Amino acid sequence: MNQDFHILVTEDDKEIREGIEIYLKNQGYQVSTAANGKEGLDIIAREEIHLAIVDVMMPVMDGVTMLMKLRAMDREFPVIILSAKSEEVDKIMGLNMGADDYVTKPFTPLELLARVNSHLRRYSKYLSATSRPAASDHIYTIGGLELNEDTVEVTVDGEPVKLTPLEFKIVHLLIRHPGRVFSAEEIYERIWNEKAVNTDTIMVHVRNIREKIEIDPKNPKYLKVVWGVGYKIEKH
Repeated sequence: MNQDFHILVTEDDKEIREGIEIYLKNQGYQVSTAANGKEGLDIIAREEIHLAIVDVMMPVMDGVTMLMKLRAMDREFPVIILSAKSEEVDKIMGLNMGADDYVTKPFTPLELLARVNSHLRRYSKYLSATSRPAASDHIYTIGGLELNEDTVEVTVDGEPVKLTPLEFKIVHLLIRHPGRVFSAEEIYERIWNEKAVNTDTIMVHVRNIREKIEIDPKNPKYLKVVWGVGYKIEKH
């Protein structure tokens, strides 16, 4: 039920902020709002948030800094960043800092709602998996890389690796089909459960995963790029 989810909207433009708030509340979501990154972090520190919508350019504290700080707080809920077309560099930086998706201004309420619903569906599955006792582990192992479906954990050479829910889903898809090459479009459609758009987010997430699971990300052992085709986890 939508009322079980609490969404934070951090946007300095009062008209946009209130518009998003009204639309989300009409869909049954709980909503908190903030006018800058510092206010947003204050809310996150005292409230249980399930998804944040964060503008890139804000006074006091910008969205990328806020995102970096909330990930440092070990908050794993999905984050959708809002950016103008002129803020392309900031958008990519946001994805590198741990954002799950982005929406470019101007956007329609339906477009934003579709992204919100999609990420909350995945996040609720992630939450139910992490709270479920591991009665029978489903473990996938490729060399020193290990993924446990039931505990939602990934380790490399026995050391735990902290992935975001979206990163976990990508590794889960690839490790279940070792050696198979998935295009960015197919990865997007399998994980978002919708027609592929913004597939450059996949490239950024893959790069982030490599930084976490590879000893030398520039010479990866596990997560390989097949140029012009897609991505795969190598058979070992």
